[in-house]
Amino acid sequence: MWHRACARSREIVDAAESLDITGSYRDQVFSLRYILGHMIEEYARHNGHADLLRERIDGSTGE
Repeated sequence: MWHRACARSREIVDAAESLDITGSYRDQVFSLRYILGHMIEEYARHNGHADLLRERIDGSTGE
């Protein structure tokens, strides 16, 4: 399901003429640029959480 969602997201971004196009959600307007930036932030946050959990499990830390 995740792979299908990623593929669909890539199709939407590839079809966009500009990162400045907008869409609305719950009466708020967002640009594609804002959405992509937000998704990068969310992935970074969750990857950080996963890394903390992994460190607690195996004890190894990054450099």
